[in-house]
Amino acid sequence: MRKHGIAGAALALVLAVTTGCGGGDEESGTDGAVTGEITVLTQRTDIVDTVFQDYKKRFEAKYPGTTVKFEAITDYEGEVRIRMNTKEYGDVLLIPNSVTTDLLPTFFEPLGTVAELEKKYRFVRTEQRLDDKVYGITITGNAQGFVYNKKVWQQAGITAPPKTPEEFLGALAAIRDRTDAIPLYTNYKDKWPLGQWEGNRGGVSGDPEAAIKLARDDAPWAPGREHHIIDSLLFDAVQRGLTEPDPTTTNWEQSKGMLGTGKIATMMLGSWAIVQMQAAATDRADIGYLPFPTQVDGKFHSVTSGDYDNGINVNSKNKATARAWIDWFADESNYAVDQGGISPLINASMPSTLADLTAAGTGFIEYSPAPKGEEGLADKIGNAAEIALWDGTYRQRIVDAARGAKKETKDQIFADLNKRWAAARSKVK
Repeated sequence: MRKHGIAGAALALVLAVTTGCGGGDEESGTDGAVTGEITVLTQRTDIVDTVFQDYKKRFEAKYPGTTVKFEAITDYEGEVRIRMNTKEYGDVLLIPNSVTTDLLPTFFEPLGTVAELEKKYRFVRTEQRLDDKVYGITITGNAQGFVYNKKVWQQAGITAPPKTPEEFLGALAAIRDRTDAIPLYTNYKDKWPLGQWEGNRGGVSGDPEAAIKLARDDAPWAPGREHHIIDSLLFDAVQRGLTEPDPTTTNWEQSKGMLGTGKIATMMLGSWAIVQMQAAATDRADIGYLPFPTQVDGKFHSVTSGDYDNGINVNSKNKATARAWIDWFADESNYAVDQGGISPLINASMPSTLADLTAAGTGFIEYSPAPKGEEGLADKIGNAAEIALWDGTYRQRIVDAARGAKKETKDQIFADLNKRWAAARSKVK
């Protein structure tokens, strides 16, 4: 799931820097014999005892004398962030969202230059890099949009992707009125799913420079701006009674089966979720994927980006084997394709899971690299303003206001967000 910026996370990592816990004193570099034991941290608690055991066998067979151990962590962001205040955070790990670009060299081993790696891998031009060095290789890539139950939408009489937010809200209302399904499920309680709405930044405008422009904007929630459009759709859906009756009782794991069996019609999630919903569905063919309901010049757009990136703990005592694992995972595991994602390999084709977006004529865009000195700037501003863009916390506030649990209007929330953003932007460089 993707990505960036957890409120308070940057503070926790600054502690690691100032106390000397981050930054390796071992010999740097990944050269050497591929042998011995490595520990790999993963968020995939659901497949660590099955799929990942097959990866272990295949890797160890290719590199005799190696041993791979996995640590699957449910609260990946929270636990790993704490562990990174020490040197003990595995040999290979998914780079946490809380690691801002400037901190990459403190905690992670460089894997090569952009010029070297961009010939083979997607997303290294824009993600987990500082200057010309790359610190992570994505495990899979995602497009952005809504995962939905086609059968429910068809029962409600909707057969084409909505082109505007108002059309989308109308479709949700039809689902409420004509079916027994919850039109849109927020997964409010788990919080992180609300951060998935952030993935539509750039898709709304069809602009590869959306992240760069966000960091230069003092009022991202002003009318017409992407964040105003994205968060207004969430607010309006909740206010009109088109989401679950009690968001405080949502359950992520249960929601997969509920969408798969038609009890839920729609959820905002990256395309990584498609295969998980298909696995929980009565019929895999019931699960589809919708673009965000905006068009530019008559065309939908969806941002493609990397999911979590595998990186090497700068303190690792077995960097050669750690690097071999990262290369093998990207090149040979087939994880991305098996999980319905976009392969990190440039020469691989788009996955069948994105067929619905392709059929809708969706344009796929990647973010442009940030200018030197502005890498990760929007995330830094968001953290400083306590508006962690990918975290979901501030969108819980939006849901609470929309359902009447907090006495503030949408305009009041947006004005406050703009004020805090502008104040943080004036200080963060």
